[in-house]
Parts: sequence; structure tokens; C-alpha cells
Amino acid sequence: MITLIQAAILGLLQGITELFPISSLGHSVILPKIFGWNLDQANPAFLGLLIATHLATAVVLFLFFIKDWIKIFQGLGRSIRDRKIRTDDVYAKLGWLLIIATVPAGILGLLLEKPIRGLFATPLIAAVFLIVNGLVLFTAERLRSRPQRVVVPSMSAVENSSVPSPGPAIENTTAADETSDTSISRLGWKRALGIGAAQAAALIPGISRSGTSMVGGLLSGLNNETAARFSFLLATPIIGAAAALKLPGLFSPEMVDERGAFLVGALCSGVAAWFATKFLLRFFETKTLTPFAIYCVVAGVVFSALLLLIP
Repeated sequence: MITLIQAAILGLLQGITELFPISSLGHSVILPKIFGWNLDQANPAFLGLLIATHLATAVVLFLFFIKDWIKIFQGLGRSIRDRKIRTDDVYAKLGWLLIIATVPAGILGLLLEKPIRGLFATPLIAAVFLIVNGLVLFTAERLRSRPQRVVVPSMSAVENSSVPSPGPAIENTTAADETSDTSISRLGWKRALGIGAAQAAALIPGISRSGTSMVGGLLSGLNNETAARFSFLLATPIIGAAAALKLPGLFSPEMVDERGAFLVGALCSGVAAWFATKFLLRFFETKTLTPFAIYCVVAGVVFSALLLLIP
């Protein structure tokens, strides 16, 4: 049985590491072994706890961006009603880009999740891929050539440019959010597809879902803040759908004794995810992925050394 303390720690771990670009799955595979917990990670109870914590993360992300999701749903509705996407409808564009980016991650996840995790879901391999994740983050920061901040253009500049003004679709939105959402809406479907496909790498423990999507955003021309925003929006349907598909297993008779642990883990994950999202959106206003890259490399090396010493 999973103890309540173990469930709380794993819940906090999931809520933080799912959104920080440092791999939640990698830490969930590595740390129980280092802590000396006698947990069978292939056991339905452990998998059930992961499902509960992932679902809580998805719910919190949805509530955190609820105003954005309302505008996205309205934009999708307008495009379906009009049978076209207006050039000035930022949220219709954003909604369809999220759908496009979700498709490859969803399909690849369904097809490859079991074989990939069967090959790579060991603590030592996860620690090695954590190092790889850090190197990927560092390389992306070095390769990208865009400035760190997007400058909000003046109204005269917008009117005289070939880019249409946002229009009524983004009323009551802060200037920063408006700029971010407008930048995302200009990505194009090919880049959105590429960002979505990049997330498939996160099926390997040690590779971060938010990290790969942010790297894709940076290499597509977004700044750190906007790439993080798109990553969090994109994570909501992917994490939520993956957890919802396995949700019935939490209510099976053999899970009765574990439901208290599931609830504790979910609550801790939700609280951690809320504060992690709030922190990261502010952090990436001025900072880059480099600190997380350094952490992943150092932690991966330390974890690998510890795991080699553990009998």
C-alpha cells in the first residue's frame, strides 16, 4: 500500500515537475528508488496515483487559464459557425493550433507509451535522460535568435503593418496576454504540429513534456514567456485526456484501500501545480531555460551516481 506521506510527496513532486521543464515522470521513477521506498511502479496502485495526480494537474491548469479557455471555445465556435477563420480572430486561430498540436502527441502517446516506457522506465535510464533533457534545454537557448521580450507595437504601427489588429476577439485581455496570444496565433499549423510532435519525446522518463514544448516554441520564434504560456495551454488537454482515459481504473474494487492516498496525492498535486504555474509565468518574463538545464544535468549526474551505489 502507498502511505499518505508517500502520496503527498509524489503529489507535490508531480505538480511541480510536470510544469517545471525537469520531467515529472523521470523524478517519479528515480526518487522512490533513492528514498528506499518499496514501491512496485508497475503495480496498478502506483499507476492509479499517477493518474490521480495528473488529472489534478490538468484541472488546475484549466482553472488557471479559464478566461483564456472561454475565449478559445468562443473563437472555435465562431470559426465553425462562419466556416472560416477570420484573419483578426486571434482565439479562433489559437484554438485550432492547440487542436493541431494535440493530435500528434495524442496519437503517438497511444501507440508508443507502453513500449517506450517498457524499454526506458528504469531509474538509471531515467537519470541519464534527465541529463539529455538538460542538454536539450541548453542547446535550444543557445540556438534561438529571438529577443527575450516581445515589444507591444503601437496602434499606428499595427495599422500601418500587414498584420491585422486583434479586434474584438481579445477584449478585456491584459497587454501582456494579448501580445502572447497574438504571437502564438501567428505560429502556423506546421510549427504547431512540430511542437505537438516534440512532446512525444516526453514518453521517455527523464524528458520533460513542458520542456520539449517550450523548446519547440523557442525554436519557432516565441520568447520564453510566450512559449511557457503555449506549453501550459497545450498541456491541459493532453494531460487531462490521458488521465481521463484511465480514470475508471481508480474506481475498481481492488483500488478501494488506495483511494485515500489517491485523494491526498491529487490535492497536493493540484496545489503545487497552481503555485508552479503562477511562479513560472512570472519567472519567464525575464528569465530563460538555462537554470533548469543546469539543474537537469547536475541532478542527472548525482542521481546516476547514487543509483549505481544502491544495491
